[in-house]
Amino acid sequence: MIKGCFTAIVTPFKNDAIDYEGLGKLSDFQIANGITGILAVGTTGESPVLTWEEHHRVVEIVAEKTQDKCICIAGAGSNNTKESLAGTKHAVDVGADAVLLVDPYYNGPSSLEIRREYVGPVAASAPGIEIIPYVIPGRTGAQLLPEDLAILNEEFDNVNTVKEATGNLENMQKTRQCCGSDFTILSGDDGMTLAMMQDPNINGAGVISVASNIAPKAVTEMVQFLQDGKLAEAQNLFDALDPLFNLVTIITTEETPFGEVVCRARNPLGIKTLMSILGMPAGGCRQPLGKMTQNGLEFVLSAARKVQNDNPEILKPIAEFFNVDVEDRINNPSSWEGLFYEEY
Repeated sequence: MIKGCFTAIVTPFKNDAIDYEGLGKLSDFQIANGITGILAVGTTGESPVLTWEEHHRVVEIVAEKTQDKCICIAGAGSNNTKESLAGTKHAVDVGADAVLLVDPYYNGPSSLEIRREYVGPVAASAPGIEIIPYVIPGRTGAQLLPEDLAILNEEFDNVNTVKEATGNLENMQKTRQCCGSDFTILSGDDGMTLAMMQDPNINGAGVISVASNIAPKAVTEMVQFLQDGKLAEAQNLFDALDPLFNLVTIITTEETPFGEVVCRARNPLGIKTLMSILGMPAGGCRQPLGKMTQNGLEFVLSAARKVQNDNPEILKPIAEFFNVDVEDRINNPSSWEGLFYEEY
């Protein structure tokens, strides 16, 4: 069963090329801190801006690093089923344990089409590997519904898990109702994990996390507390981690010569900015993602300082593994030089 805490690992860049050495170090950091598994080339890994050659190499490195240590999930989602079939075959060939299939974006097939023309063909092509649909309509404009997910679960032995990022508890409860007690529902949203795992009508089994790029040990411990029924301990850790959970989408109001505008810095921009500030080999994002505004940067720094001030043990593994002074890096302007737009 695919359950526990999984990190949707970032894809590090250096001078716009993938930093494969950095990816190896980030993977080692995750493994050293007890993560259940690593997702390679999800949305957090900036899959839309990677060539398939780059995509495959990232999966290969993560599969090599995780072998016999933790679970490897390979992102193989696309809005082109032929590409997903090829990505899934590669994942099988390099030893990944599971494949993640995001709902097809932009061309927006119906739930029926997602089942019959996308997830179904991929599941049939790779019966020996777990196929995990990823439902996130806010990103894709499409949605595999609980009813079609249940049909897939009945039809294919390797469709037993979903990454749920609808933000809709009723949809998650419907998934549990349709798919039964043995089906695995993973949170695709750090901030929803506590509610999903506490709700007996959802009975979430863990999370595919963004924040665990920075705090793998703490997020893993939170999930373990929830699995063990230690709800007070889980709540305390959730509250301590909440500033990091809020970095997935950072919304600021910016002044322009023509009035105020709302700026949304979307994942992985916030988390990679903080990783770079902390001295982790994340690099920037690849275009069309760019940089934070100064207001966005202040939001990131405020979150990091709150975590460090209130619960320094959360960031301590970064200090130890990457040999950095966290306190200095989140308070020294040289650590964030060049990481934000100096004017709108």
